[in-house]
Amino acid sequence: MSACNGDCSSCSADCKDRDLSLKPNEFSHIGKIYAVVSGKGGVGKSSVTCMLASAMQQRGKQTAVLDADITGPSIPKMFGIHTRAEADAAGLIPVETSTGIRVMSINLLLEEEDAPVVWRGPVISGAIQQFFTEVAWGDVDYMFVDLPPGTGDVPLTVFQSLKPDGVIVVTTPQDLVGLIVKKAVHMADMMHVPVVGIIENMSVFTCPYCGKQHRIFGESTAKEAAASLGTEVLASLPIDPKTPALADKGAIELADTDALQGVIDRLLQA
Repeated sequence: MSACNGDCSSCSADCKDRDLSLKPNEFSHIGKIYAVVSGKGGVGKSSVTCMLASAMQQRGKQTAVLDADITGPSIPKMFGIHTRAEADAAGLIPVETSTGIRVMSINLLLEEEDAPVVWRGPVISGAIQQFFTEVAWGDVDYMFVDLPPGTGDVPLTVFQSLKPDGVIVVTTPQDLVGLIVKKAVHMADMMHVPVVGIIENMSVFTCPYCGKQHRIFGESTAKEAAASLGTEVLASLPIDPKTPALADKGAIELADTDALQGVIDRLLQA
């Protein structure tokens, strides 16, 4: 461990069974941690993360979002946060949304929010670990971690260092996405992280004029994929043009979360 540089691609050690977990700082008490993952980009994973956090906050639970997508952070914009995070003797202070969700993202530390983050894997992994150990999160009931797509260094770091209580997989109906989802689920299994289930996003579009439903991305394969992986579909979210519009305006907390209430019930009962 003392010689570990965080770059698993150049290392022959088998770390998946080692205890590499980290503890938050003394000013933080974090209850449940759930990682939100996807096999590929463009499936709405970050917006689903924000909506899960918003729905949980509405239930009276103190919620936080750790934006682990270091090179493509979008969480602050969706919540309408444009201020920089500050620090005091306790550590970095997360920025709160209009409803009190605590957020930490690399975009809250940059001089310019549109500045690119051109870092290699080990530095990115280190930043995520610092977000967990050096941020004064306070008392948090539920933390959602927004991961970048794929099965690379960042998910590995989160699974090993933060030890999430479960993984929520976001997908869309295409067959290709279903195949990639299996890789994400298999990675969670390899790292001994429970898979809570799958949220199928963009499942159907309802015409506002005639009420007819259209499956723009084809017939769903989520249930079959979930069954083959020993898990289940937690929710199917329709294509709602209002949701991306709210995200663009920084008002994702106003999005309709009715379809996610069952997921929140499951997390509260866990």
